Amino acid sequence: MNYKSKNSLLTTHYSSLASHHSLLTTFLTITIIFFFNLSSSSQVTYHHITDEGIYTFLDELADDGVIELNSIVKPYGRKTIGEKLHKAVESGELLPRQQKEARKYLREFGFDIGLDFEGGKKLKDTEKTTLAWLPPAFTWQDTVGRRVAVRPVYGIRYISNSNNSFYHSYGGAEMWSQLGEHWGMYASLRDNYQQKEILARPSYFTRERGGAYKINVQGREGGDFSEMRGGITYSGEWGHVGLVKDHVEWGMNYNGSNIFSGRSPSFAMIKMKLKPFDWMQFDYYHGWLVSEVVDSLRSYYTSNGDWRARYREKYIAANMYTIKPFEDFRIAVGNSIVYSDIDFQPAYLIPFFFFKSLDHTINHGIENQNSQMFLNISSRNINHMHLFASVFYDEFSVTRVNDEERHNFYSFKGGLGLSNWPVKNIGLKAEFTRTSPLTYKHRVPSITFASNRYNLGHYLKDNSEDYYVGLWYKPHHAVKAKFSYNYSRHGRDHQYVFGEGELDEKSFLDNKTWDANRFNATLTWHPSAAFSLFAEYNYSNIKGYELDGNSPQYYLNRFTPDYLHGKTSTVVIGLRYSR
Repeated sequence: MNYKSKNSLLTTHYSSLASHHSLLTTFLTITIIFFFNLSSSSQVTYHHITDEGIYTFLDELADDGVIELNSIVKPYGRKTIGEKLHKAVESGELLPRQQKEARKYLREFGFDIGLDFEGGKKLKDTEKTTLAWLPPAFTWQDTVGRRVAVRPVYGIRYISNSNNSFYHSYGGAEMWSQLGEHWGMYASLRDNYQQKEILARPSYFTRERGGAYKINVQGREGGDFSEMRGGITYSGEWGHVGLVKDHVEWGMNYNGSNIFSGRSPSFAMIKMKLKPFDWMQFDYYHGWLVSEVVDSLRSYYTSNGDWRARYREKYIAANMYTIKPFEDFRIAVGNSIVYSDIDFQPAYLIPFFFFKSLDHTINHGIENQNSQMFLNISSRNINHMHLFASVFYDEFSVTRVNDEERHNFYSFKGGLGLSNWPVKNIGLKAEFTRTSPLTYKHRVPSITFASNRYNLGHYLKDNSEDYYVGLWYKPHHAVKAKFSYNYSRHGRDHQYVFGEGELDEKSFLDNKTWDANRFNATLTWHPSAAFSLFAEYNYSNIKGYELDGNSPQYYLNRFTPDYLHGKTSTVVIGLRYSR
């Protein structure tokens, strides 16, 4: 190729990038103008989904009928959490333990709704700066509704069993702010170090959150990864829009969602939430995924001979309509599409579309992209009880429905939660998940349902089953005991390859490659919303099985961290300051 041709290609490439940026700028401008015309406000900064304490407490309050909650789509905004807690405290319907626990959390989230950290008094209309040492935090507010909070982040856990002993630590800082009536900003930086063991490789069947690991840095055993999250949002009367980099979790669950689990590293997205009516909520995001598939055309050698690899661009668009036909009952339907190998497509920025139909136009006559559909039903109509079910469809076809020899690629989850009945301060959780062969998979590496190679859906991926039952007990507002049993199994890894029989006739769990029996007991002391100490005992029996010429050890190594191989009794102790 001559110099002129190369120059022409570069000009085309950069013109295309400029066009993408122009389209994105136009979309954001139109959206913000739309929201500027809305009269009231509710600033949004998201609270991370790993804070199990507040998320399970809100579930408990909703199960008891104290608050209304759409728990299908997470994370929640900090202001939403504060408003739910304040409503619960003012309701007069809380148990004595719940009242104290709600006030404990209001010391954290009351700041976001204009209450002081004691959770009962209105913030004064004066400028105020606070520097606290126990726990450490800096806060500032003024007379026109601007608020800023900054604090350090730290956590460590020590893990020990007969196979290994090591620790996982993280540290950093986080900030969130409300700037006037409409704008919200937040940021969180966490540097993680996992000594000796990597806890969450993309192939592992674990609910540990994934990371972009650097392995054995400077000769240290284990791995490091950094996670930067945050965003800026603009809010109006009907909802909000934002540019954020964060995790999302769609689909009600107690042991891992089968729609969007939030297990992959966070990725950047344009995010929108609308609630034009009390009975409807609409959620949408367009995300920039990380394919980790090298683009040979954009990769090159530098002038000093270094290889500069570039990944293929990869995107996702997803929406979810949540309808409340009557009190405490919700039906959510939505769809998503993962697309690559074409330019950034502005049609996928139109939030309300059915993306599979759109794909048939954009890619007419050539290979389609990777589309999905999902459904979630949630009922809290029986007091103290939550019943739910969710279905994820990957490449749904009506012709397969009544064909006994063929199946759609799907994942089904059903479960229930029971709180404070028949005994107060005790609750039960149970769920079942079944995922058919080839669900979440795709034969084209650049459009798999994954980011950084971590599956976006259920942690067990396809051709698997999961049974979970848990019991919790709260004798005190700062003490929680949990007990759980989990049985999981995974079948043959069918390959998504044409020419090897009908793909939709692959047998479900005809042979096992892996299974796990796990029992967990956890005791947590949670004196404040941001700080906790915990101790865990885990007994597990995790096995691999010989199949297709591969040894049991092959599957064990592939799906399980080394320290959990075989029968193990593991002790974990640790502390967290902020999540």
